[in-house]
Amino acid sequence: MSGRRGIRFDETRFWVTHRHQEYGPFDYEWSEDFRGIELHYMGTKFGEVCSVHELFADMKEFALPMRVVEVACVVFGCTLLGISAGFNEQERGDLLIDTLREFDCGEFLPE
Repeated sequence: MSGRRGIRFDETRFWVTHRHQEYGPFDYEWSEDFRGIELHYMGTKFGEVCSVHELFADMKEFALPMRVVEVACVVFGCTLLGISAGFNEQERGDLLIDTLREFDCGEFLPE
């Protein structure tokens, strides 16, 4: 992606572009017992969704710009909510668009 801001997807992975710099890939995978979801940045686990009420995430070691962290959190949240709710691809996309706008991240949407 050559733009100033944006989000690029490839299957479960995504990259966030901020100020012409691309960060990623961000990704997730089910934990070995299929009871949780592990969150990854550049192949390194940084968090885990253990239940609806329990989430751990710490990206401090990556020294990412706060705007990248904010956008990645919105994308992860929408993706995981959409999957757990059984949304189809269109519904997950609509949820992401609406939520990025709601959290003042609409500038990362494609024009």
